[in-house]
Amino acid sequence: MYSSVRPNSEVVLRLPSGILKIVKVIPNTTISIPKIGTFSANLLLGRPYHFTYEILDLQDGSKETGLRIVPVDELNLEVVTNKTATPAESRDDEASDLPDTEINGQNGERNNRLTVDDPSRQALTMEEIEELKKANPGSGKEIIEQIMASHSGLKEKTAFALAKYTLRKSRKYMKRFTMLPLDVNMLTEIMLEKDPSKIMELREEMLGLIMSWSNVHYAERAVVEEDAQAKPSGRWLVVDDTCGLVVAAMAERMGLLYQDDEDDSEDESDEGLQNEDVVAENIQPAPDPEAMQIDERSPDIKTPEPEKEPTPLLSPQPQRRKPEPPAPQQATSNTITVLHSNPQPNLSFLKYFSFTPEDLSTCQSHPLYSHLKTVTWLQLLNPSADALYQEPPAISDASLAGMKSGKRGNYYRKRNRWERIRKVVDETREGGFDGLVVASTMEPVGIMKHCVPLVKGGGNIVVYSPSAEPLVSLMDIYSRDRKGAYVRIVQAAAAEGKDPVIDEEVDFPLNPTLLLNPMLQTARAREWQVLPGRTHPLMTSKGGPEGYLFTATRVLPNTSVRVEARGRFGKKKKMTTQDEDGGAEQPPKKAKTDQAVGGAEIHHEAEGVAS
Repeated sequence: MYSSVRPNSEVVLRLPSGILKIVKVIPNTTISIPKIGTFSANLLLGRPYHFTYEILDLQDGSKETGLRIVPVDELNLEVVTNKTATPAESRDDEASDLPDTEINGQNGERNNRLTVDDPSRQALTMEEIEELKKANPGSGKEIIEQIMASHSGLKEKTAFALAKYTLRKSRKYMKRFTMLPLDVNMLTEIMLEKDPSKIMELREEMLGLIMSWSNVHYAERAVVEEDAQAKPSGRWLVVDDTCGLVVAAMAERMGLLYQDDEDDSEDESDEGLQNEDVVAENIQPAPDPEAMQIDERSPDIKTPEPEKEPTPLLSPQPQRRKPEPPAPQQATSNTITVLHSNPQPNLSFLKYFSFTPEDLSTCQSHPLYSHLKTVTWLQLLNPSADALYQEPPAISDASLAGMKSGKRGNYYRKRNRWERIRKVVDETREGGFDGLVVASTMEPVGIMKHCVPLVKGGGNIVVYSPSAEPLVSLMDIYSRDRKGAYVRIVQAAAAEGKDPVIDEEVDFPLNPTLLLNPMLQTARAREWQVLPGRTHPLMTSKGGPEGYLFTATRVLPNTSVRVEARGRFGKKKKMTTQDEDGGAEQPPKKAKTDQAVGGAEIHHEAEGVAS
């Protein structure tokens, strides 16, 4: 995760109303926020996150608005100076001279029982407020002060009602925003409010459970040459119908979601060279250093001096196209393989992290370029029926030399694509994945039938569903009773020397011996309002399905040797000892263990222990 804003990156702006807005910071462009204002995107480049900014009005002679960092003491000024008293503390408050029968309660506590919210109590009309906005294009503090001063019933409000009224006006008229980084959790929160059906109602706590139970973690990217025979590790198989949200969460855990600073430095330098003149024109001189304005400072973009002269646009002689280089080497460890049913996987949410699967030529420096692999269901189940898996006809070198550059380039492009697809499909069909993560609208039984055998022993299986009914059927299929019946059928057929006859349509649609310890669980974190005297769950929380999770562990059943449990299962008898005087029974003495410290001998003495 980056600590500052980079060019062409996505950031989140939290508005005073609480709305989260995703904005792409493109150099030399203008960012527009409805009902707040506009400012240059260059003012955010190189700035840290989690700061609150305020849009300033136009200065004399300037064409663009500026930004000001709001200090912490100003943000918390109302909290520090106006401490809201709890109802228990306000009973002894005698500051109000209003009669008890109208505004104060029976015990002296002020309430709003007789308060009437009448628009006529506000002396300012909407036309006058609009004129105030035009006359005072600043941060909005003056407008809020005049609105509150012109309210005739402000003195009748309780401390709680006054705080709510002030907060409501501040959210409406303050021209501020807080810049936040766009990570997976923030994207989940935004999509739950905007379009929850795209992510299958997947909440942040459920996404965390999926990552934990699937044991997604970082693995080595490169394989050491001396240990080339070792099997690759850190490979996960994913069926994702959440537009790439689950893939993004896994990539974040595996260290593949964000570009390295070294890989992205060259792109920033090239972009800075192109936009150097335009950025210099938009930077204004600093009129007041004490106002903490940040529009006067240039964005933190590295612009090294070019070493060579730029080549002319028109060449005297047309240059011949070179053949395309071979396909890049795909990673063997720390990879994500996505199974999808369409010609192209739907991973649209990865665009917020500078990765576009539709156009891989623009993101070759991204870690997902070589660590994210896609396979269709047709390629997994019947690769011979897929046209992309078929090898294109080979052409000799002599024929290639006589071809035009365009046809020769198309030939190399098809060969590279075929080699890449065949390698990915063959690796997927061989299996050996460390885990399986499923978040799909498809029937889980059909997915598990073909994907569970691809997971190696000890791997984790995680299936998410918005409703519990599809996962309840999985729990029944992998239950203890059904597993015992399956084992008895197999053992009886093996004793007779015949092949077991198993009804795969009704009784055993899946092999119940492949998974161990199946569990079905759910979790939901409820938001609470924590205020003095007003702590309670938020009543405006959004509903929707709870979301359920099926988890299990992949095991390899032992089919060659019959394993039987042996031993004594009866209740052990206690041995008693009799003393010399006659017949009194004493309990057996416990085993004594004397162990010397410092590497001395260990002496064991046991008396009266049952064998």
